[in-house]
Amino acid sequence: MLDRAWAAGVGRIIVIGGSPAATERAFAVAAEDPRLSVVTGIHPHEARLWDTSSAGWLREQLRRPKLVALGEIGLDYHYDHSPRTDQRHAFEVQLAIAAETGYAVVIHAREADHDVAAVLGAFPGVTAILHSFSSGIGLLRAGLRLGHYVSFSGMVTFKNWRLDEAIREVPLDRLLIETDGPYLAPVPHRGARNEPAFVRLVAERVAAVRALPVDEVVAAIAENAARVFRPAPAALR
Repeated sequence: MLDRAWAAGVGRIIVIGGSPAATERAFAVAAEDPRLSVVTGIHPHEARLWDTSSAGWLREQLRRPKLVALGEIGLDYHYDHSPRTDQRHAFEVQLAIAAETGYAVVIHAREADHDVAAVLGAFPGVTAILHSFSSGIGLLRAGLRLGHYVSFSGMVTFKNWRLDEAIREVPLDRLLIETDGPYLAPVPHRGARNEPAFVRLVAERVAAVRALPVDEVVAAIAENAARVFRPAPAALR
């Protein structure tokens, strides 16, 4: 899979850890190649696991080499795998840690636009990435007003995608794309396991919607990713 990604022109891959167990797997994978980095946090699905030790655990993860952001964190009112009160508590505490440490955060938002916007608004100093964006224009604009980034996935190639307006509205210096593997494989791979090599198809679709050369979009995204996904400052190590 990694060989296919590098052959397709991918320069860097971020491995997500949304729980303590997933985080350990992510660091183990990332140790295999200098082009792999890690993002960690407690995903809203796992927010019921948050306890008095969780903040300390997260702060320790943020000191580890290869760690470049905090996430996925946020709110998911579609599946409700964790109680909403637990989701909100874990979300707010993790944003406070991001504010304290200077890390960007990767935001998961599903059917919770109003609450996600409200919580982000309470932490204006934190830089966020609205991950695999498919929410309403209201959340998009709230995020952009706060200076956040917006990331699009393989959904932009689907026949039922209806948010080209969002793709056009994001400033080029706030635009990101992603795989979200193993989910949301872009057409013509829809239904298969998604993988990083397919992200070029997302770039091509975004470029077509914006009426820009794909290489221009890819260059901007690479610059944005380098700006937002950064290793721990020396003071944290």
